[in-house]
Amino acid sequence: MLSSLRCASSLATAAARAKPQTALNAAAVRFMSSDNPSATFDLTGSFETYNLDTAPEETIEMDKEELMQHFKTMYTVRRMEITCDNEYKARNIRGFCHLYDGQEAVATGINAAITQEDSWITSYRCHCQALLRGGTVRKVIGELFGSVEGYSKSKGGSMHFYNKEHNFYGGAGIVGAQVPIGAGLAFANKYNAKPGEPMNIAVACYGDGAANQGQIWESANMASLWKLPMVFCIENNQYGMGTSIDRHSSHSDYFKMGNHIPGIRIDGMNVLAVKAGFEFIKEFCGNGNGPMYAELMTYRYHGHSMSDPGTTYRNREEIAFTRSTRDPLEFVKKTLIDAGFADADEIKQVEKQIRKQVQEEVMLAKQDPKPTLDELIKHVYAADTSIGNYEMPDHIRMPDFAKSYWKS
Repeated sequence: MLSSLRCASSLATAAARAKPQTALNAAAVRFMSSDNPSATFDLTGSFETYNLDTAPEETIEMDKEELMQHFKTMYTVRRMEITCDNEYKARNIRGFCHLYDGQEAVATGINAAITQEDSWITSYRCHCQALLRGGTVRKVIGELFGSVEGYSKSKGGSMHFYNKEHNFYGGAGIVGAQVPIGAGLAFANKYNAKPGEPMNIAVACYGDGAANQGQIWESANMASLWKLPMVFCIENNQYGMGTSIDRHSSHSDYFKMGNHIPGIRIDGMNVLAVKAGFEFIKEFCGNGNGPMYAELMTYRYHGHSMSDPGTTYRNREEIAFTRSTRDPLEFVKKTLIDAGFADADEIKQVEKQIRKQVQEEVMLAKQDPKPTLDELIKHVYAADTSIGNYEMPDHIRMPDFAKSYWKS
């Protein structure tokens, strides 16, 4: 009885917050061109704001090429994560493994709205973000296989992807630990900003289960004091590990948790809404208005990790309901068809091609060699400890500016 009541409550709450009835109203106005048609899409009901005088536009214009690319990205992630599930069960992947299927619209929409110059850090559920920030399926899967061609040369595994060149800083294995680092990235972006130009922002993603951590409050305080271009991005997938939000948090409107810091709640199952919302956030934070809280309403299909079946604290009917009413890929497929951008057969061909590409990259990852001992100890011990040969940045500012280090 309690299980069925919990399921009904969860479904009603998730459905009400996500407002799927508005998300399914795909194309409002269409503008045709011979090669790449575009359309204006209705986003009414996709946003809720807090302490803000403005809000994202309730429409977004997008052409066929961009929308199809979002679908390809999301479908690639879905197939990659399903492959991780299969390979884990086959014992080709060991250790911790947290999958992202169901949440694809969040990372895809954020990536579409920000630039490669903006900083991004996230939790240990980071395969998708790694793929979007300079990765390939082969590199992501290879990291999980422990191959030398892996994203982090097999030194990180599932939870510790990192790519400084693309301003992606992880992949943090400790719950909430990425948020103070994100505040530091925001500080660096403000410090390095050119006068009179918008600042690059920093996005720190974390789950609803981490939202009440003390280190997040401390980071929010500093970000507000110094008006840092920082986004506290809560991916609310309704469960902190195996505990529902109504059981683990006395305040479940996470976008309001910053007190006086502005916030926004976004339908995280709608990639169009996520993109429009984060374009608004980027403009707000990048123009010196300080930090913002962003709550993305989403859902994960797998359990918290591969060791969690995901059905002891929720039932299969709840998962099936979300798949049938709010699935982010099905939404994009319907939007493409309703806008006249593609038909069902064209989409099936795209899916078939992506499945083939993912499988080919997985096979290549399986053939890649394991790292040698010499490779494994790189970046662990200093290569040269003689004076003057340390690896150091060009400039380190000290509390006493006169004692700052400058590379000669």
